[in-house]
Amino acid sequence: MKVYQSHEIKNIALLGSKGSGKTTLAEAMLYECGVIKRRGTVEGKNTVSDYFPVEKEYGYSVFSTVFYAEFLGKKLNVIDCPGADDFVGSAITALNVTDTGVIVIDSQYGVEVGTQNIFRTAENLNKPILFAMNQLDGEKADYENVIHQMRETFGNRIVQVQYPLSCGPSFNSMIDVLLMKMYSWSPEGGKPTISDIPESEMEKARELNQKLVEAAAENDETLMEKFFEQGSLTEDEMREGIRKGLITRSIYPVFCVSALRDMGVRRMMEFLGNVVPFVSEMPKPVNTAGEEVAPDANGPTSLFCFKTTVEPHIGEVSYFKVMSGTVHQGDDLINVDRGDGRERLAQLFCVCGQIRTPVDELVAGDIGASVKLKDVRTGNTLNAKGCEYHFDFIKYPAPKYQRAIKPVNESDAEKLSEILTRMHEEDPTWLVEQSKELKQTIVSGQGEFHLRTLKWRIENNDKLPVEFIEPRIPYRETITKAARADYRHKKQSGGAGQFGEVHLIVEPYYEGMPAPDVYRFNNQEYRMNVRDTQTIDLEWGGKLVVCNCIVGGAIDARFIPAIVKGLMDRMEQGPLTGSYARDVRVCIYDGKMHPVDSNEISFRLAGRNAFSEAFRNAGPKILEPVYDVEVLTPSDVMGDVMSDLQGRRAIIMGMSSEKGFEKITAKVPLKEMSSYSTALSSITGGRSSFSMKFASYELVPSDVQEKLLKAYEAEQTDE
Repeated sequence: MKVYQSHEIKNIALLGSKGSGKTTLAEAMLYECGVIKRRGTVEGKNTVSDYFPVEKEYGYSVFSTVFYAEFLGKKLNVIDCPGADDFVGSAITALNVTDTGVIVIDSQYGVEVGTQNIFRTAENLNKPILFAMNQLDGEKADYENVIHQMRETFGNRIVQVQYPLSCGPSFNSMIDVLLMKMYSWSPEGGKPTISDIPESEMEKARELNQKLVEAAAENDETLMEKFFEQGSLTEDEMREGIRKGLITRSIYPVFCVSALRDMGVRRMMEFLGNVVPFVSEMPKPVNTAGEEVAPDANGPTSLFCFKTTVEPHIGEVSYFKVMSGTVHQGDDLINVDRGDGRERLAQLFCVCGQIRTPVDELVAGDIGASVKLKDVRTGNTLNAKGCEYHFDFIKYPAPKYQRAIKPVNESDAEKLSEILTRMHEEDPTWLVEQSKELKQTIVSGQGEFHLRTLKWRIENNDKLPVEFIEPRIPYRETITKAARADYRHKKQSGGAGQFGEVHLIVEPYYEGMPAPDVYRFNNQEYRMNVRDTQTIDLEWGGKLVVCNCIVGGAIDARFIPAIVKGLMDRMEQGPLTGSYARDVRVCIYDGKMHPVDSNEISFRLAGRNAFSEAFRNAGPKILEPVYDVEVLTPSDVMGDVMSDLQGRRAIIMGMSSEKGFEKITAKVPLKEMSSYSTALSSITGGRSSFSMKFASYELVPSDVQEKLLKAYEAEQTDE
């Protein structure tokens, strides 16, 4: 195939909510460009996009699919993204490596939460956007109402390029106000009949054409002057104005399509080929050194690997964007993320789903793939010798759903660990943590379905049975008042024995608290004389502060580190539930030692047991992680969402309206968020979304603490 230059390449992300019809639209686009001879269907499990077994099993997209089309002398690289919020990582990746987003809207349901989330991501990345109003032949299609919703949500930059003459099953024609023509189709769709606009529609068409002309002219002073002089612009001038408006995000064109019946798709493709910006016209990406990198075919060769998959009968496929220079088949490149390892690109492909077309070279701005690379992972940069570029511009959202995972057969633990590592490298939004604290392998994702997909692939592709269990909660333990204890460790078993005695006081620690002075316990006064203070920043948060208040040499200074180790033993496994303890000050003020039998282990054990006893008497409390949660929901289900949150011990912090949706902010204990993504989807029919991030540790209510203590006690008895 022809080698396309940067000024002939357009990279497009196909986006939208789940069920909006992106996969069907992608199929129609490929058919109209002559890439496929027959359109597949999602129901028939034969589409170009959804070719993975798990996608055929579930009936909708799980992974993004890269495809290309040669159209009107240009190359269009398109990435079809999953619509489910669980797979938002694919959409974020696609928007980062493409230049324009086409957001597909189901005209039966209008602007959904998923639509708004995708738009917000595009807005943050400053990407041009156009909208494809799909399923206009659906029973509930309501074009005018959806246009009203779009203006409310996205502002007055929404500009209609087309409008339908009717919606619902009778949809078969539309007015194009850019070309000022009417397009009509037979019931089978396909090639349209293009005719003049009927007189009955001329007034409306002229009004919308005038708005489109004004929007196009606003983006160029020359065009604006011409518009004021002549009152109109030529078709080419309008295209130029719209292109500039897309780049500056001052215009969001709206197109009409029925992807299922292939109506309006070719016209939208013509717009993509003629109007949306080329790679060379877009702002330049920035590398990790803060330098702009131009898509220059003659520059140093640098690739960014944005996606890796393991595909049936092929093995590992690495998808990349050429950031700079020209890459040739057989080039040796250096992987700057993997210890400068060398990678030979023995084969280069342009890809269309699972169809791979071999090519000899790809230039800056183009998207391609290679297979069976030695050690390339998602997010890696590959450079030619002498090039020092490094790219790391994709930022993923924090996970919303966690489960502990373990193999059904314990002997498969190592194999599972290898599989999970590989899965994370394929999809960075699958996070894997071997938690020392919880003694579990924790997998995190964007939702229940996201993790269910992970489980399905492990069990069906890798033939390894696994089970999910609810993860333990990383509680913390602390104290609420001062307490005193002493402990003598004494052991004699012939020869040298063990002896160590430690007296200490524990109290809650807070930043800026004064030095210890005088304490009273049981009408007895204990005066502290601080010799030195050691502050330990705990890796799990909070502090342990140890004050050495020993006088008269009751305990030799060389044993103090051993006592601190004993304290840390109990800080790492708190006396209440075995959770990490935090924010405690300990004053070691007295003790005894033996000239022969005292040693480090004796004082470590004495310190640990004295601390444990004092801790239990110091008003011990369990702290739980609390998260800031933000829910975006339609107003008609807001009451149900609020009730559910309050049932989860949430503290509602605020409510506001945001572009047609209600936003609820709340503080919610992590324990109560375990299956929230599933519950929210059930309550709202999948129309709401949420985000969460760690806020703080807070005291658990007394009834919850009582349950935790009993559960831990039962667990210890079982063991």
